[in-house]
Amino acid sequence: MTDRLGYRRKFGVIAPSTNTIVQPEFDMMRVPGVTSHYGRILIRDGRIADDEGMQNLLVQIRAAMADCVEGVMTMEPDYMVMGMSAETFWDGVEGNRQFVQQIKDLSGGLGVATGAEACERALQLFGARKIGIVTPYTPIGDENVRTFFTELGFEVGRIRGLSCESAVAIAHVSEQTLREAILEVDGPDVDAIVQCGTNLCMAELADEAERWLGKPVIAINAATWWMALRENGIEDKVHGFGSLLRER
Repeated sequence: MTDRLGYRRKFGVIAPSTNTIVQPEFDMMRVPGVTSHYGRILIRDGRIADDEGMQNLLVQIRAAMADCVEGVMTMEPDYMVMGMSAETFWDGVEGNRQFVQQIKDLSGGLGVATGAEACERALQLFGARKIGIVTPYTPIGDENVRTFFTELGFEVGRIRGLSCESAVAIAHVSEQTLREAILEVDGPDVDAIVQCGTNLCMAELADEAERWLGKPVIAINAATWWMALRENGIEDKVHGFGSLLRER
């Protein structure tokens, strides 16, 4: 029998327990017949103000991933969506490939949308070559993001890493701070802006920023949701979260 609400697709979403933005943003971008069902990775120590904290966060995510996916699989999802981004950029293109394979192995071969791959696809679609990047990370996180995009052939201009104090504090970053960060990494030679960090509240602001700048501003939650929909043959257009979901 078909699920009464998720009659088109049921997405299993993996997110850190500290993340309070990705679920509401995904919910705002919902389309009829597609439902999201969350597994939470327990983060006991969310302090990420320095590179050691960022590394420790990744250790916790990796240790809890298998149990989290196992729990999500009990509702029999059709597809997996990663509601976290740092792990999907870590160790560049090969690191992302290995991460996707891990989720496929744990889920019995389901398709997987990651923020890193979603941003890559969006940039290719827009024909962007030089990009500016906004993240909540410390320098080690920013360097992994730079490596990922550079390995794919993109030129990375400026990166603004916000070095948030904790994983929870990422969600506290103000709209004004994000506006200033977008403008800081922009320039006449920049083709597109990419925002990383699924706990940064950026999807609606990105839509607005595209109107000021006249270029793509790719919020990672919007890109990941877009990839998940399109990978599953769902072509519904969603307004208010950027041109990617509205037009592509």
